[in-house]
Amino acid sequence: MTFSVFITRKIPEEGVHILKKVCQKVEVNPRDRPLTYDELLKEAKGRDAIITMLSDRIDARLMQEAANLKIVANYAVGYDNVDVKAATARGIVVTNTPGVLTDSTADMAWALLFSIARRIIEGDKLTRAGKFTGWAPMMLLGGDLVGKTLGIVGAGRIGTAMAMRSRGWNMRVLYMTQQSRNAVLEEMFGAQRVDLETLLRESDFISIHAPLSEKTRHLIGPHEFSLMKRTAYLINTGRGAVIDEVALVNALRNKQIAGAGLDVYEEEPKLKTGLTELDNVVLAPHLGSATVETRTKMALMAAENIIAVLNRQKPSNCVNPEVLT
Repeated sequence: MTFSVFITRKIPEEGVHILKKVCQKVEVNPRDRPLTYDELLKEAKGRDAIITMLSDRIDARLMQEAANLKIVANYAVGYDNVDVKAATARGIVVTNTPGVLTDSTADMAWALLFSIARRIIEGDKLTRAGKFTGWAPMMLLGGDLVGKTLGIVGAGRIGTAMAMRSRGWNMRVLYMTQQSRNAVLEEMFGAQRVDLETLLRESDFISIHAPLSEKTRHLIGPHEFSLMKRTAYLINTGRGAVIDEVALVNALRNKQIAGAGLDVYEEEPKLKTGLTELDNVVLAPHLGSATVETRTKMALMAAENIIAVLNRQKPSNCVNPEVLT
């Protein structure tokens, strides 16, 4: 049987290679940019499987027109870009790539935290501009980490990994989750589960790891910023729309909080007006999983999920398992 697979962006070759062993036609988007919806619609027709990115909108119309589609393998942990309900109704399997990017994303959150707390980017700009004239006692003062309180919003795999890395700085850990209690954090690190308001009031560093849903959209807005310490730092490696970006710009501009480190954005890749003008925010271009090792594992996982489905086997990472029955 002939199988056709389309990959919406270039991914590490290891994933493409194993697909070509099984599928007669494997094509990768040759453009070095996200496809428009119309381009994606055209490429999806006649395909048995597609590997998609978070920037690809996979809706009911696309799935209807791609009548042969058996699996959407999302190259990410999140899958809010896919209409899972519509996929399930059409018998299409949806998979993601959890687990393999936990450590790299947690590391990125800490990189942002260090960068904003110790004003690394500001210092880099100052030095490159030839304005570093020697050590000064009041130059670019930042915030300490040791003994401070770290608040984790969303204590899943990545949130847990983020919290576990705080041990070296003897930090108190608070966490907020809409799921069941996190026994690992409570028993191993003495973390406390609290409500969002308590977390915001008491934390010196707040790290967002919650998935995007109707409940979490704009979870952090004007009211939430008013609760935070003026010395607090906000980190987001989860989903951009969990934070009201307009409210964030206002909070940073008015010094309601000390700073922020962002790897994701509400209308990615577009940024809200005023964000790039601020010195008290570090802006990264969605690098959470951007290591050679992690992106390769993601490519292999997505490809293996496709191969399993095309061979009428159960994929390892199905987000709508009811379709398999």
